[in-house]
Amino acid sequence: MPNRGYSLRAQFVETLTLFKRPEVPLWVVLRNTMAVVLPLAVGLATGYPEVGLGVSAGALDTMFSDQPGPYRQRMRWLLLATLVAGVAALLGFTIGGQLLPMLLITAVFGFCGGMLVVFGTDAARVGMTSMILLVIAAATPISPRNALLASGLIACGGLLLTLFAVAAWPLQRYRPERHALAGVYAGLAMLARQPGDDENANPALTDAMTSLQHTLLGRYRAHGRAMEAFAVLLELAERIRLELTAISALYADPAPHARYRDDAAHVLDAIARALETAEPPQQAEQALQTLRSDARTAPAGLVPHLRALDGQLAAAVRNANWAGSRGELRAAAAETQLPRTLQSSSAWAVLRANLTPRSVAFRHAIRTAACLSTALLVSRLLNLPHGYWLPMTTAIVLRADFAATFNFGLLRVVGTVLGLVLTTALLRLTPASPWAHLALMALLCMAFRWLANAHYGIAVAALTGTVVILLSYEGVNSGVAVTDRVVNTVLGCGMAMATYLMWPTWERVRARFALAEMLDAYAGYLHALAMPEQREAQRETRSLARTARSNAAASLERMRTEPATPQALLELARALFANGNRLARTAMALEALGGDPSPRPAAVNDFVVACAHATQSIADALRERHAPESAPDLRALQQSLPGALAQVGDPSTNEALLQISDRLANNINTLAHVLKRAQAASANA
Repeated sequence: MPNRGYSLRAQFVETLTLFKRPEVPLWVVLRNTMAVVLPLAVGLATGYPEVGLGVSAGALDTMFSDQPGPYRQRMRWLLLATLVAGVAALLGFTIGGQLLPMLLITAVFGFCGGMLVVFGTDAARVGMTSMILLVIAAATPISPRNALLASGLIACGGLLLTLFAVAAWPLQRYRPERHALAGVYAGLAMLARQPGDDENANPALTDAMTSLQHTLLGRYRAHGRAMEAFAVLLELAERIRLELTAISALYADPAPHARYRDDAAHVLDAIARALETAEPPQQAEQALQTLRSDARTAPAGLVPHLRALDGQLAAAVRNANWAGSRGELRAAAAETQLPRTLQSSSAWAVLRANLTPRSVAFRHAIRTAACLSTALLVSRLLNLPHGYWLPMTTAIVLRADFAATFNFGLLRVVGTVLGLVLTTALLRLTPASPWAHLALMALLCMAFRWLANAHYGIAVAALTGTVVILLSYEGVNSGVAVTDRVVNTVLGCGMAMATYLMWPTWERVRARFALAEMLDAYAGYLHALAMPEQREAQRETRSLARTARSNAAASLERMRTEPATPQALLELARALFANGNRLARTAMALEALGGDPSPRPAAVNDFVVACAHATQSIADALRERHAPESAPDLRALQQSLPGALAQVGDPSTNEALLQISDRLANNINTLAHVLKRAQAASANA
């Protein structure tokens, strides 16, 4: 992360120029576009364009609920989005002509849609879909009978998109799981190639492994014998990462060990390719033989780690073969469950816990309800042409944090203006034929779906063209439609930003808590490591620590992109995050030594407990804004360990334990020093 304060101009330029790699697979783009275009094509061919238009609109509005994940999870979110879209459209069509009831319903949908952010991105998309369909349908109130028919067509569009999204389920039942695993093993290969002790090594791997746990072991996972192989591969990925981390931590000079790490990377790359293509991992077997051949000349201190890594890679190759082309499993491992630390409580419990003004979700829900209702009222009072675009824009742009609201607002305005130019030019070049316009709409829809996560502004330009052409089949003039859209988009983005700034939720207020929760999780991980026989507790606390690290990283990034963030707080957060990450890597190296058959001396476990207490003390001090309380002298405790280790254990293992204990004392003392320095500077200021 760049080491600079907030700059509006820099944030403006970064938002406009940041272009990510498109992540949406081509077949997803094609099937979503087919669900939008095909109904309209059938309607044109059969003389019922209005019917096709309704189905296409429903598919377009539920398109973004088609996200990666197990088929059961994907179908659940798509069906929920379809149901909510149908209900919202029915209410809008029925009571859209009555201003006061409509404002009340809009506020209710805004609040409920805003609260859904507590359940994650997929649920938030469902809430946004409901708000969009409600305000669009309210613009054309019709009789109850016609409202039922129209909302049914919109629901049919969502069902058609759902059918396309899960059509391959019987033929490729485990494809999402295989692809998720392939991504993790490719990330492990990158980690193996990274030299030295980089505390920020491949942060995307951390997020990918957390996501993979929910994909393979979460509530909506698939079931069957093949899932056991995937669960085994997930656990092996955790162990492989531990060994790679231990090698990196204990052998800071990568030069003598680059060949072994590169050999391991070749094996991991081959496993990833086998999982991606569902083919037997023959190349991985050959690469594993090369690793074994080179390991015969390894230094004595490295042999235990290479031996453990060899066994884990061999098991991964074996399970990749079982989870390959036939999707069958003959592994002996029992099906794994998501760690208790990552299992969510009931939906009602989560909602009750967030029904307080201190909750980010609650504040976002209040803002959304007020902004959506106000935007609808303004559009009606001013009698704006195509005024539903005003509340629709506020529903899309207004987010739970400043950076996302600013970025989406800016890119939506820029994208809409760009769409005005693009659509005008393309329609002039396209023959004046409904079928030619349909082909152009298909291309624009594909561009929108493919680029939405890469550059939202360019994607909005394509979406503008898609919607304008779609409306032209209702008889709306394309030139007027684009102009009205630009006006309403600018007003909607301005209202969304103004609403956020009236009652903001600044990340600088919450960043200390996110970092403290990360240190809490690290302290819990160290407590579990002090009990070498508690392997399950170590796995659970490691998973929780990884999730807490991801949350802290996201909090730090949001704080960086907010105005008026104190530079001292930003520097403190960066220092705590970087040094906390070093602590986590050292703890992983300690866990990697847990497979040694000889019992760990009690003095080492006592030292680890002292480290856990010291880390917890730092977390409490950070949360309560005071200097860390006096803790045991970790350096003195560490220097007493050589005597305790002299009479027991393997010399090479003891040497590794001494190196790790030295790093633990250094990591934790550095964290305490960083916090004390910041507190002293704050007191002086």
